[in-house]
Amino acid sequence: MNNIFSSGHFERKCSVPARLARGLVRHKVARYTLLCTLFFFLILAQPGLISSQELRLDVEEHVLRNGLKILTLERHKSPTVSLRIVYKVGSVDERPGITGVSHLFEHMMFKGTKLFGTKDWSIEEPLLKREEELVVALDKERGKGEAADQGKIKAVEAELEEVRKKLKDEAVKDEIWSIYLSNGATGVNASTGEDATFYYCNLPSNKLELWALMDSDRMKNMVLREFYSEKDVVMEERRLRTETSPFGLLFEQLKAAAFIAHPYGWPVIGWMSDIQGLTKEETKEYFTRYYAPNNAVIVAVGDFNTQEFIKLVEKYFGDIPAQPPIPEVETVEPKQMGERRVYVEYEANPMVAIAYHKPQVTDADQYPLEVIESLLARGRTARLYKTLVEEKRIAVMVRAYAGASKYPDTFYIFATPRYPHTTEEVEQAVYEELNKLRKEPPSQWELEKVKNQLEADFIRGLDSNSGLADEIGFYESIAGWQYINIALQRIKAVTAEDVMRVAKKYFAKTNRTVATLVKKKEEAAE
Repeated sequence: MNNIFSSGHFERKCSVPARLARGLVRHKVARYTLLCTLFFFLILAQPGLISSQELRLDVEEHVLRNGLKILTLERHKSPTVSLRIVYKVGSVDERPGITGVSHLFEHMMFKGTKLFGTKDWSIEEPLLKREEELVVALDKERGKGEAADQGKIKAVEAELEEVRKKLKDEAVKDEIWSIYLSNGATGVNASTGEDATFYYCNLPSNKLELWALMDSDRMKNMVLREFYSEKDVVMEERRLRTETSPFGLLFEQLKAAAFIAHPYGWPVIGWMSDIQGLTKEETKEYFTRYYAPNNAVIVAVGDFNTQEFIKLVEKYFGDIPAQPPIPEVETVEPKQMGERRVYVEYEANPMVAIAYHKPQVTDADQYPLEVIESLLARGRTARLYKTLVEEKRIAVMVRAYAGASKYPDTFYIFATPRYPHTTEEVEQAVYEELNKLRKEPPSQWELEKVKNQLEADFIRGLDSNSGLADEIGFYESIAGWQYINIALQRIKAVTAEDVMRVAKKYFAKTNRTVATLVKKKEEAAE
């Protein structure tokens, strides 16, 4: 993705920076596009209806005996269906030592099952068992350090190489992708976030049974095929998106400093040592616990009959056993008692990132914060852009983000100074704009302009089953899909006094964490 703040198609395989990009797209465009679609439907059905207060998304909900929830919305405009399987598990559910395992599953779920991805499971299964035995033996011997038997290590390595050659011969690479694509599917992908993991597929209506067969088999018979090579892929992804990315490094350090207790503080992609140390046994245990039907939601939007679809899901998914209920995260981030600062040395242009703690999506203050996001950084007439980029010309980029989340998260502001100006200058200019919001309410004209801009987003991209399915699944994962029905009302109800009140409440020095990217040579010169 060339620009993580663009509003185009975003990368699904989400490290932390990519998750931010997804959030910017999701909450500033897609979320409102969904509600606008509803508005559009109701206008067609009732020409006299213009009040956003009456918008309602008519999703049907059904729950199987094993706890699998099904959310359906029929739209008979084209013979296609957008399908999502949402697992209510993300990096927030991990623990130190296995961070990144949810993201690893995003990769592993495409490696196949006992039916798909193999030439002959009866041949492959014992080879996979032998591979695991050899890996364990190799790790055990290497763990002896100087006392390790080098001859034994070489012998095990040689056998392991032979076993992996045989496994490669038995595997059918990318078979799940190939079958879907050859049957007209599009958008076959996945994404991982803090709160949930999403699996995407859009396909012709007459291929629903194929989807049910394949995705139910992934839920019940997933095989950790190419486990160790895929861990290497994820580690390389981390190097690319975080360790050699100026923004990735900065954002990761910002999150780690902003959260001292809550698991939002560790990266979605995981810490490198945890990815390296993940074992098959730990990974299987995690899958069994969290990737169960009672922790999953199927979303279907498009051209199908709801009752027939429910019968199809019951046929293929109904025999998958439920697991014990998943506990909510109990750790609460303690109130921040003073400003925190982080400096990241990297050979790149300076940048500053600021985070203020804010509430979760179910809190009423979330909506004034989303309005503030637009007031500050949405478009060329936004306050931060107009002041820092156009008038003072001290910055080349400034962005804000107030995305919704299941647990209390943070409001972000990012800025890149224009040479020869410094991050300190830009940072102070940001605080001046925030203080204006704390002391003076926005004019009614400015507030209405922002609301009109948000409502205009509703009109764009109206005709999308995929967008509707994404948002139904997303809101179900953090608050319940019904929350979509009140989001527009709450945005439109935000007053100038709300903006000022919320700015006072959250944009305090004691509530902020600041991360600054500095060049090594500049630090040395100082």
